[in-house]
Amino acid sequence: MAEDSAELVNKPFKFWVDCYGWQMQTVQAQDIATEVLLWLCAQEDLLGVFLAATGADVDALRAALQGGAPDAGLGGAALDFVMMRDETALEAAAALDLPPERLTMAHAVLTGDAGMHWT
Repeated sequence: MAEDSAELVNKPFKFWVDCYGWQMQTVQAQDIATEVLLWLCAQEDLLGVFLAATGADVDALRAALQGGAPDAGLGGAALDFVMMRDETALEAAAALDLPPERLTMAHAVLTGDAGMHWT
């Protein structure tokens, strides 16, 4: 039992995903990150803030989106940005017709970061 507990502590996100039967491949996470970036591009009030926060510019964003899926860094940054505020995350998830949990999962897949878990 102690060995199982140690494994759960070291891999909290994998356990969380498996407990609920959810699985996400990297390509699915990249698709969600692309959708989030496209959604951000349509949000005039958020796009400038996102670009300033990431240091990216419109040309770099355009190039990343034209080349297919953005790299994990940019995709992870977009997901980080959207998830900073619950309202923004819920708005993006609703606009993309996704459960909000999928944003969290995509972020974890792309960045390897399961985030803070308080339970």
